[in-house]
Amino acid sequence: MTSRIRHVTIDCVDPYRLGSFWSAILGVPLADDDEPGDPEALLDPGDGPPLLFVHVDDDTKVVKNRVHLDIQPTDSTRDEEVERLAALGCTVVGDHRREDGRGWVTMADPEGNEFCVELSGDERARLAS
Repeated sequence: MTSRIRHVTIDCVDPYRLGSFWSAILGVPLADDDEPGDPEALLDPGDGPPLLFVHVDDDTKVVKNRVHLDIQPTDSTRDEEVERLAALGCTVVGDHRREDGRGWVTMADPEGNEFCVELSGDERARLAS
């Protein structure tokens, strides 16, 4: 017997707003039936587990996430993606970039959920050669 990951669930105050925010990051639309005020919002990228945003009443996040998303730019560099995400409203909470070009940047979305921005595939390939 085995299991699979059905969703990665993110608790939040406003599922539609936060889902729309992540929609802009990932370039994936919200589910057709999601509307403002809904208790849930769903993003299904098709190439990995869907992200499910679920309303919770507690709007004060006080500790670091124990589980987080790692994102990899598909058509830009890590540093260009960090700039784009900052313009969308993310904040840098930890800069782990190294002088040799490796490393990542830890960012937070508008509700404080941390995630990491890694090197793009092209950047990884260049560093490996």
